[in-house]
Amino acid sequence: MRMRLSSDRLTRFARHIVLPEIGGAGQAALAGAHAVVVGIGGIGSPALQYLAAAGIGKLTLIDDDRVDASNLQRQTIFGMADVGALKVERAESWLERFDPELQVQAMALRIDSANAAALISDATVVLDGCDNFATRLAVSDTCVAAGIPLVSAAVGRFQGQVAAFAGHLPDQSCYRCFVGDAFDADDCDTCADDGMLGAMAGWTASLGAMQAIRVILQDVSTLGDPQWGMLHVMDGLAPSLRTMRIAKDPACRTCGLSG
Repeated sequence: MRMRLSSDRLTRFARHIVLPEIGGAGQAALAGAHAVVVGIGGIGSPALQYLAAAGIGKLTLIDDDRVDASNLQRQTIFGMADVGALKVERAESWLERFDPELQVQAMALRIDSANAAALISDATVVLDGCDNFATRLAVSDTCVAAGIPLVSAAVGRFQGQVAAFAGHLPDQSCYRCFVGDAFDADDCDTCADDGMLGAMAGWTASLGAMQAIRVILQDVSTLGDPQWGMLHVMDGLAPSLRTMRIAKDPACRTCGLSG
């Protein structure tokens, strides 16, 4: 059943609705959607602002971390008064002030292979911006098993990467097809070690939010081309953007023929 928008909501999202690529049907689809955001950090923080601004009706926020002063250079949803507080709690407060009509669920925990299925069970799309491969692969594997699209976004130094995956579909790749099995571990480079341009996180997060919107609008409006398996690589030094296709790996243990 298509969701009906009140006159107040029609006014709020008028700039979306007048776009032929979105329209009233697209805005109604966004209002009826549920986006799960994994990691409320450099990517998740600005991404959820744009997801909320787009009118996505339900947002689930998953992160067990607390705000640190070093986060403020790129995690734009927080301020000095938030240092030491749980990120999901402060993000939930921001969202409630921004748009009280949104349904927000804050989960102050670490998502893993044991709890992921329950946490994402009714999601329309999952946007993963976490900071380690073990979590990313656990989320991806669960999305494939549950038939839920995944938008994966990552950033470091002056480079960002965003791709939408639908490994549950027979002809589409999953995130594990991209990175393989060698990264099922928590040890990976961090922005604390390597550094990161704050604005680079914002660019990556914005594109991640846009790709999540595309996934939600599939079969609803002309913007709804999820671009499955297309990896968008952003270079902040040039600046430039290039795109490559991630092919489905028949040997992938998650979505391949042997999976």
